[in-house]
Amino acid sequence: MKEIIRNNNSGLNKEIIRKSDSGLSDDILKQSLKESLEACGKPLRKVLLLPPDLTRYHSYTGRLTNWYYKMLSGTCQVDIMPALGTHMPMTDEELNDMFGEDIPRECFFQHNWRDDVVTLGQVPASFVREVSGGLIEYPIEVQVNKHLLDPSYDLIISLGQVVPHEVVGMANYTKNILVGCGGFDMINKSHMLGAVYGMEKMMGRADTPVRRVFDYAEEHYLKDIPLMYALTVTTQADGKTNVNGLFIGRGRRIFEEAAALSQQKNLTFIDEPFKKVVVYLDPIEFKSTWLGDKSIYRTRMAIADGGELIVLAPGVRQFGEDPGNDLLIRKYGYAGRDRILELYKINEDLKNNLSVAAHLIHGSSDGRFSITYAVEKLSREEVEGVHYKYMPYKEAAAKYNPQVLRDGFNTLSDGETIYYISNPALGLWALRKTFEQNT
Repeated sequence: MKEIIRNNNSGLNKEIIRKSDSGLSDDILKQSLKESLEACGKPLRKVLLLPPDLTRYHSYTGRLTNWYYKMLSGTCQVDIMPALGTHMPMTDEELNDMFGEDIPRECFFQHNWRDDVVTLGQVPASFVREVSGGLIEYPIEVQVNKHLLDPSYDLIISLGQVVPHEVVGMANYTKNILVGCGGFDMINKSHMLGAVYGMEKMMGRADTPVRRVFDYAEEHYLKDIPLMYALTVTTQADGKTNVNGLFIGRGRRIFEEAAALSQQKNLTFIDEPFKKVVVYLDPIEFKSTWLGDKSIYRTRMAIADGGELIVLAPGVRQFGEDPGNDLLIRKYGYAGRDRILELYKINEDLKNNLSVAAHLIHGSSDGRFSITYAVEKLSREEVEGVHYKYMPYKEAAAKYNPQVLRDGFNTLSDGETIYYISNPALGLWALRKTFEQNT
């Protein structure tokens, strides 16, 4: 285990960094959380925890949230607001699965990205133009949930997993605040910025145009919020989540170190493109194509031209994560980057919902490889209506049995070779040449 503790003698700026190739033990993780609270150097009477939702089930932050609650709740009020972004609110059952049944439900409240935000300021259009290389020129409002501005909170702890991401490059850190707990303008415009700039140039990288927008917002508008970040880097082995790194502090350096470790642990480089990829979407975690399209985002740089992607999606029952977004996805479908950009220019509903336009760009292969959704809760007409191929889940699972397949190359009984991924949210797969060309 590699252990680094940096103390800048400035309370929240203390950094606790622990890494292990084999995985950090629960005892080490708990001790790290305890040290982070002690480093605050002041009594804590009221604390807000901002963990991810069920879409980061394998981040281990559910347990970290539970442990923080138990360490704090005996002496102070602890509130918990999952950083939903545009995702569906968590049910009581999901809260229990993610955070444990021993946290009272009254400790939780929901983030509403449309109504519960306050605008702190603006990232100027000139800055957006500069970081995008002239591709985008619009101002972006910096919005956060109103609870983050409540002066009664002595400490706000943002928990999350650093992993390759299609919108920002590497997930988490200030993204958890500005998107997970953010508002309509920032969510929509940051997503469109990433889509227009190009996923291939951003995924798996810590320095991207969207990340620079978040950095600008942090520097100019978030400084007075008593924030502390607790970031994980995880891997999966034999169905078990290993925490390979824990990074606690406030400054960008902890994000950079976490991103560097994630690049080592969560990026799979290949030298020959895959002809056929099968991805399984756990029904607990993936209920929409909005989330399930990680199967496309995270594999697109690894699939050959003319290749095939089959998505085993037993839990997918809708397209968007809220009714309005779902309707727009059904209306326009995953029609490809060029077509969506044309539609965006002439349709007000897409202009007013840039995150949907961006998602429709992200969720297409632009005709380069085929995408088949194997589902049981959507009809053939619904799936084909958004420009995907359809397969009944039972038929697909009989041939590509997720109970039998193992991550990596598998040879089926008929002699066919496929590449299998049990959870696309945990990494990024890329042809080395393609990744390097887009650097």
